[in-house]
Amino acid sequence: MKEVLQVKNVTKYYGNGSVVTRALNGISFKVYQGEFTAIMGASGSGKSTLLNVISTIDRASAGDIYLEGKNLAELKENQLSAFRRDKLGFIFQEYNLLDTLTVAENITLPLNLKKMDVETTNKELMRVSDALGITDQLSKFPYELSGGQRQRVACARAIITRPALVLADEPTGALDSQNSKQLMKTFVQMNESLGSTILMVTHDPVVGSYAKRVLFLKDGKIWSEIDNSGRDRQAMYREILSVMAALGGDTFVH
Repeated sequence: MKEVLQVKNVTKYYGNGSVVTRALNGISFKVYQGEFTAIMGASGSGKSTLLNVISTIDRASAGDIYLEGKNLAELKENQLSAFRRDKLGFIFQEYNLLDTLTVAENITLPLNLKKMDVETTNKELMRVSDALGITDQLSKFPYELSGGQRQRVACARAIITRPALVLADEPTGALDSQNSKQLMKTFVQMNESLGSTILMVTHDPVVGSYAKRVLFLKDGKIWSEIDNSGRDRQAMYREILSVMAALGGDTFVH
């Protein structure tokens, strides 16, 4: 399998002088093409910090992060926006859709920013909208959609550029349980049908159980790792609960 992401001995400090917090403490792991990996851990374990340094929103204090073999630390400020646009897809808790644009215009916005030709743009639009079941929503505006439909639109926008890696930060945080379930089924579709490589931060064991692999953080380090190894989702869920209990499961709930 092709290696998409390598995180190598990454450390991140915040603060200065006598007040310094070490949010990440020598983290190392790899993500391969086609994987769906979740990152879980108690509040303050370093989940969001890890996602921020991988997404180049923040810089690591030490260590290296490679995406498709390119060391992110070597990218200059003027290269970062193009790198994020071309190589990364983002799915957040908030949909971040523009209400003045149609669903189709929202989804194709990244391609329009790249000045992609109309024929290719329309082809890619149909590819992702067909796969995610939102073709009949393309002419609507975001405010006409349910929360679950809006997140599917956000997913389509995130993958229309065929990014090397999709980063999802608590994507179900603003959804009820039914819409959360539908969104996670969408993630599985993205991963299995469209081949998207996904790295997702979540505190929810139900959401985490949809991933093929879960990394657990504690005090800025990888404390444990589990994968589905052919298990069904219920077995994965029970395993996640077991690890959470060992970590102190009550601290996962926000």
